[in-house]
Amino acid sequence: MSGDEAVSLRSMTGFARSQARSSNASLVWELKSVNGRGLDLRLRMPAGFDALEPDVRALASRYLARGSVQINLTVEWDERPSALQVDRDRLTLVLQISDELVASGRASLPRTDGLLGLKGIIEWEQAQDGAPTLQDDLIRASKESFAEAVEQLRQARQEEGRSLGRVIAALLDRIGALARDAREERTRHPEFLRLRIAEQAARLAEQAIDEQRLVQELALIAVRADISEELDRLDSHIDAAHGLLAANEPVGRRFDFLTQEMNRESNTICSKSNSVALTAIGLDLKVAVDQLREQVQNIE
Repeated sequence: MSGDEAVSLRSMTGFARSQARSSNASLVWELKSVNGRGLDLRLRMPAGFDALEPDVRALASRYLARGSVQINLTVEWDERPSALQVDRDRLTLVLQISDELVASGRASLPRTDGLLGLKGIIEWEQAQDGAPTLQDDLIRASKESFAEAVEQLRQARQEEGRSLGRVIAALLDRIGALARDAREERTRHPEFLRLRIAEQAARLAEQAIDEQRLVQELALIAVRADISEELDRLDSHIDAAHGLLAANEPVGRRFDFLTQEMNRESNTICSKSNSVALTAIGLDLKVAVDQLREQVQNIE
């Protein structure tokens, strides 16, 4: 396959922003995602919006499989809603506990925003007649806006994945070309190996060594010079990687495993090298595989 092949990778890097209005407030969702081993959702929302968290997490998990995602909700009020209530009794109890901890030297003075951000300190007052309240209006707008934001983030990560896929495809082509160069390197040809073994045999024959030891030494030279299995496995890994490029699902973990295996084969090729030329090819392989591993870390 060539470096311009169609790919379906998704990156873990992206940004999205969505705005909405309710009856007396405007709100903004900002989502930023970076690499992560799993899916790590970090939410920052104003006090009183805790009820949104389960739906936000569920929707984000439906669209995203991996990545560290920072989710911020900002709300600007036209005027403060009367439905927002402070549980002063609970706040007083928290302050008493805080004063005791500060006095004993086990804590520092709390910040106001930290206190008001505690669950249960700020609550919404529910309507008694079952009619839609400001909370219903605002939460509905918040959910709809978040759905738009997470869809934007998914699309941004998919677009980044297309660019990433082209880079990865080009690196796979480079690795494949180096593997072919290694196969064709003249120092691997039987004629060269026979000459090399003959030289080693002549050198060993000058020493006091029995025939069995001589055969063992020559066999060892032949085995160490053979990198056919490593090249076969490397070709197999390259084919598997090209297959992952077109997979319409998260493949980052499998891609990472493949690059580890490619790195293992390139290391072995270098260690088995019997010439300067083959060593140079092996080192170029290691560089290309390292570049591939770096890019793969961005795949969802």
